[in-house]
Amino acid sequence: MKMSHVGIMVGDMDQAIEFYTQALGLKVVMGKSEVLEERKTAIGRMCIAVFGEGFEGFNIAHLLTSDGIGVELFEMKNRQERHEVDFSRIGIFHFSLETDDFEGVIEKTLQYGGKQRMDVMRYHPEDDSKPAKMVYLEDPFGNLFELYSHSYAETYASEYE
Repeated sequence: MKMSHVGIMVGDMDQAIEFYTQALGLKVVMGKSEVLEERKTAIGRMCIAVFGEGFEGFNIAHLLTSDGIGVELFEMKNRQERHEVDFSRIGIFHFSLETDDFEGVIEKTLQYGGKQRMDVMRYHPEDDSKPAKMVYLEDPFGNLFELYSHSYAETYASEYE
């Protein structure tokens, strides 16, 4: 199994594209496009099946990480304000990115309207041979993401391979 993409709800598509490209370094595959609620096209029928009647439409953009994972941004016409994450509920609550420019991405996240949710943490602070760091951040719309300095395997393996 391979990861294909993740879909993220945002409040302002232009700001979201700027944040995800400038702060996080993703590349635009398909820029801001409008999708309307209609039954004439396959995409229209699919969206009614997924979002239900009355969603009215949305803007969508497709971005790509450097390793080929898609990030699909959605800006719904009919939406509520930002949700608060309820950690007691079942469901996806964050996504994670890995970078070689750990401190730089944190700075750019703040510069482009995001937030840092915690101090930077090392999983193995007692072992200098395991320098993996992580931090939880938010995009400008409150979507939570985790930033890693090393690969997932390096971060959690009992010994680096």
